[in-house]
Amino acid sequence: MPLKNLRPVTPGTRNAVRPSFEEITRKKPEKSLLTSLSKRGGRNNRGRVTTRSRGGGPKRMYRTIDFKRRKEGVPGRVVSIEYDPNRTTRIALIFYADGEKSYILAPHALTVGNWVQAGPDAEISPGNSLRLRHIPTGTVVHNVELTPDRGGQMVRSAGAGAQVLSREGEHVLLRLPSGEMRRVLLNCRASIGQLSNPDHKNESLGKAGAKRHLGRRPKVRGVAMNPVDHPHGGGEGRSPIGMPGPKTPWGKPTLGYKTRRKKKPSTLVVRARGKRR
Repeated sequence: MPLKNLRPVTPGTRNAVRPSFEEITRKKPEKSLLTSLSKRGGRNNRGRVTTRSRGGGPKRMYRTIDFKRRKEGVPGRVVSIEYDPNRTTRIALIFYADGEKSYILAPHALTVGNWVQAGPDAEISPGNSLRLRHIPTGTVVHNVELTPDRGGQMVRSAGAGAQVLSREGEHVLLRLPSGEMRRVLLNCRASIGQLSNPDHKNESLGKAGAKRHLGRRPKVRGVAMNPVDHPHGGGEGRSPIGMPGPKTPWGKPTLGYKTRRKKKPSTLVVRARGKRR
C-alpha cells in the first residue's frame, strides 16, 4: 500500500507520512457485524490503572472478525476492502453463498471480486484457510492457530506472514515474523498469504496530537518523577537512575530482563527470536 508525504503547511505535517488508503473500497462498515466498544482508559473493573498512557481518542465500533473461519466448504465473494480502526491491517467483507456475511483479515493480494474458501478442498491462494497438514512447505501464512479450532492467535498484524518450513511428526515448523522458529500442531488452521498494509511500519504520525487520536496519552520518564513515584526518581538536577539496571515503577527488572522460566523451557520453540540486524 503506498504512503503519501503531506505538504509542510504546518510543523505537524512537515514530517508526517500517512497511508493513502487507495485500497479501501468502502467507507461505512457492515452494521450487522458491529458491536459496541467501551473505553476503559487503561483501568480494570475496580477503577485502578493497570495499563498506563491510555485514554482519549474518538469513539469506535468493534468489527467482528471471523478468526476461526467457521464456514468450511462454503465459498464466499470479497465485496469490499475496509479500514478497521482496531487493528493495523485491512479487513475484507465476505458474502458467502448461503447468504451469511463476515469479516476476515485481508491478505495483501486479495481484491474485490475474488472468491475465498475454508476447508481441506480449498486452493492455495490468498485468503483461503486450511489446516497446516494440507499447506505445502514454503507457503506464507497468517492468522495461525495455537490450539486446534480455537481461532487464529498469531501473525495478525499489518504486513505479517509466517513461512511453513517443514513437517516433524505431529507438528509443522513455522518461521514467525519475529524470527522465532516454532512447532505448531498439524490440525491447527492458517490462512494463506501475507497480510495487507505492509508499509505500516514506515508511517510517521508527525505530531503529538495524532498519537492522542489513537488513544495514547503521554509517557512520563521515571527519572523525571519523585522517588515516591518511581525507583528512578529523585536526585539533584539531571541525574542517572542510580542503580545497576532499569526497573519498572513496581521495582521489577526490565528492558532486556528475561522473564521466561529457565526450569520450564518450551519444547515447541526451536529457535528463540533474536535481535534484528
